[in-house]
Amino acid sequence: AADKISLIPQDFFAELCEQIIQHLNHKIPGVNTVELCRRLQTSGIEISVGELAKITNAVSFLFSTAARNNLSTEDLVTTLGSAGSTLPKHAVQVIRHVWNEQSKSVSVSEDVGNMATVGQFVDMKWKLGVAVSSDTCRSLKYPYVTVTLNVADPSGQITDKTFEMTIPQFKNFFRQFKEMAAVLETV
Repeated sequence: AADKISLIPQDFFAELCEQIIQHLNHKIPGVNTVELCRRLQTSGIEISVGELAKITNAVSFLFSTAARNNLSTEDLVTTLGSAGSTLPKHAVQVIRHVWNEQSKSVSVSEDVGNMATVGQFVDMKWKLGVAVSSDTCRSLKYPYVTVTLNVADPSGQITDKTFEMTIPQFKNFFRQFKEMAAVLETV
């Protein structure tokens, strides 16, 4: 991951570190590596979502381990240097700055067994479509609903899950949501 970090400009890396800290503090459900990767690629940097996700996981592990061990900024930087770290200088500077500003606010649970093992809902988008024709049928006029869920997995990576439903499936989906809402009203 260190070789790919050198490709990331300092301002993008700082933004990534800030999002990781916010995620560790449970202020945001996860780091949107897809969006960050898109922005990096738009600015001409060749990096994949998978590579950015590995960097995110490594930096998240770094910050959470530093928080768990109550490391000061200098201890963290010294540890990075003594571990034979191949991190670029700008990355170490960003880590130093972010940790210096945010280390007191990072709270990491000691009980790993209590960590959520399911994803967390972030956002939902939907659209109604109509299939007009296909190669085997000239006139379908078949309506469907496409739903895209943004979900943060337990590590904080935000992914999209997209699926299509027929109108009867959507009506069943909607009915189940109404049932959940009714149950929540009684709580």
